[in-house]
Amino acid sequence: MELAEGWRWQPLSVILAGHPKLRNDMRRATHLIDIRFESMFELSQLRCFVAVAEELHFGRAAERLHMTQPPLSRQVRLLEHQVGTELLERNSRSVKLTAAGRSFLPDAARILRLAEEAAATARRVATGAAGSLAIGFTASVGYGLLPSLVSAVRAASPGVRLTLKEMVSGAQLEALDARQIDVGLLRPPVEHGELIAEPCSQEALVLAVPEATAADWPQRPTLRDCEGRPLLMYSPYEARYFHQLVSGLLERAGVLPDIVEYVSQIHSMLALVRAGIGAALIPAAASMLHFEGVVYRPVRTTPAKPVELWFAYRKDNDNPAFGALKDVLRGTLAAGR
Repeated sequence: MELAEGWRWQPLSVILAGHPKLRNDMRRATHLIDIRFESMFELSQLRCFVAVAEELHFGRAAERLHMTQPPLSRQVRLLEHQVGTELLERNSRSVKLTAAGRSFLPDAARILRLAEEAAATARRVATGAAGSLAIGFTASVGYGLLPSLVSAVRAASPGVRLTLKEMVSGAQLEALDARQIDVGLLRPPVEHGELIAEPCSQEALVLAVPEATAADWPQRPTLRDCEGRPLLMYSPYEARYFHQLVSGLLERAGVLPDIVEYVSQIHSMLALVRAGIGAALIPAAASMLHFEGVVYRPVRTTPAKPVELWFAYRKDNDNPAFGALKDVLRGTLAAGR
């Protein structure tokens, strides 16, 4: 860096020598820094003081801490020096707390408890017994698999805090990429180089029909029974997976229904079914919603369980809670197939 004309670089010692006030200010600042660092005591010193304060006897305190009296006494003296006042009154016959010691004791004991709790929590987090786990899921998963999944995680690791986030599959991929969730329960395809994704569950479709016209449908309909009938279809944009799935099944079956509305949410679709607008093909778990005025009929398809759920997570996920619970999640999801 160039200096303005008339200026030149000088050593700090030369500058301070020519400015007594600045030199004194620097000395004062250095002294304050020294005091600050000297006043930081150690947990071992607190542990020694608390033992003596509770026993009121150096011999018993030393025995309690499995040490001899001389180093115990030195630790307490160091603590008093760093605190800046006497905490104990000592004579040849007794030990008692000073007023400062009585004030200091509860805080010292609390610091020791907090330190022990912090260490214990760190160990539990490292083993996956504590910590947090964030799970993303699509709305239809919440109807069936999610409750059993939450119960299994809580039973396996009650110390792990669960965060559940309802998201469409695309948003889950973004959340996994940003490390906002540990696990995604989503619909295929999952095409992301940083993720491991695997199918974990398959589900059948059911036909939801208005109660007023339920008698017009077979008890066990096939896709061919949808031919020419009013049918609610999934949006090709907001519900792309289900749109492609249902459209593909109908096309392969050679069925051409009367598509009356395109809807993105299953709740909205069932509300329209209840209103008599048309029938709808929905995941079997969604029939647990029990919409009044809606009748559910199992529908025969090929394959029998065409709705896929995938389990996705980052390759580099280092969350110990996820590592400990990954097999629990997989097993619970597989059991719900």
